[in-house]
Amino acid sequence: MAAAGAPIRVPAAVACRVLGFTPQGYFKWLKSPVSQRDWDDAHLIDVLFELHEDDDTLGYRFLTDELADEHGIIVGENRVHRLCQIAGITASHHTKKGKTGKAGPAPHDDLLAVTDRHGVLRHEFTATRPNAVWLWDISEHPTTWIPAVVATRAPTILLVKQPSVRRGCPRRAIS
Repeated sequence: MAAAGAPIRVPAAVACRVLGFTPQGYFKWLKSPVSQRDWDDAHLIDVLFELHEDDDTLGYRFLTDELADEHGIIVGENRVHRLCQIAGITASHHTKKGKTGKAGPAPHDDLLAVTDRHGVLRHEFTATRPNAVWLWDISEHPTTWIPAVVATRAPTILLVKQPSVRRGCPRRAIS
């Protein structure tokens, strides 16, 4: 079980025991390295490519029907779907659409962004004078705790408790 001319040869039974294979499986693979199913799948992929070249609007369901009608090959839709995924065959009109749309433009310019000397984008929240730094109003978000930076006289960090719809607790500032 080593390359021809190797100085040390390991018996197949020992190597199979170490690797966790059965010797019967190893010798069966040695006799035929490609299984019949892999061989059949490769031929089916070739036929699927030919059918897809003729009409690229066909998806795997129609390709299954075409295999049966034109070539007399009876296979299940799941197998054709798996082979089409492996081969990258998709219908030309098929695009996967997400449930949500793309994010829109930023609501404002990022005036707090500063690029440091390493090229990393960071945010600077320090204010040199009152009313110099303003943040976005985040009061409509349903989260329980929101860190907010208030920079009117000096930079101060507050944790604001948002009112809960279920409990109806009032807002309170924690310093």
